[in-house]
Amino acid sequence: MSDKNEQEIYRIKELESMNLSTENNRELVIKTGKAVSRENDILAEKINKNLVKNNVKSFDIVGAIGAGKTAILERIIEKISNDYRILVINGDIVTRIDADRIEKHGAKSIQINTGRECALNAYHIHQILKNQDLSKYDLLFIENVGNLICPSEFFLGADKRIIVVSVTEGEWVVEKHPMLFKMSEIAVINKIDLAERLRTDVNKMINDAKMINPNIKVITTSAKTGTNIDILIKNLNL
Repeated sequence: MSDKNEQEIYRIKELESMNLSTENNRELVIKTGKAVSRENDILAEKINKNLVKNNVKSFDIVGAIGAGKTAILERIIEKISNDYRILVINGDIVTRIDADRIEKHGAKSIQINTGRECALNAYHIHQILKNQDLSKYDLLFIENVGNLICPSEFFLGADKRIIVVSVTEGEWVVEKHPMLFKMSEIAVINKIDLAERLRTDVNKMINDAKMINPNIKVITTSAKTGTNIDILIKNLNL
């Protein structure tokens, strides 16, 4: 992606985020937005082909802030790090807190700080992977920025997408954010150890996910207690 294209992308994001789009620039916003999406998809496809060529299984993990994405990753890596060579890319606005947490469990972790950007895109992933020897890894996990909206705009080149929500977000969280459920292969409903106390209707969340995407696999977990983490790992074909 050229410097000119990057500048155009940032300008469009500024226009959209600040509601500055007017009749004069709306056509530019739409045209450039389509171009950005097209370039992202082309790059994501190249990323996936490169990962497959190197026999690296890959997973894109999305979910809201506090849903438990990092905690679930920690649990998974604890259980499989002796059997697989794992690379994790963590996306966040600032800090490398998540990357530091992951590395304690035996995986290499690289933090991407996106600043104002609310999701990772294929260009972020490409910039990381082009400097990695993929023959050294068996698995790649990409933990996206905590958000249930923005990640739906960008494919990252992973084999599968996993969406994580939690009972603390309320039983309506699934039906209120259908797009990522449509675009994911696995849905994780986390923090089920709190469901009874919060009186969250977990069955509603499961049914909503299946209504939105009949092909999605729904798994209830508790990263705190480890409940059903083995089932999740099995569904990752690991």
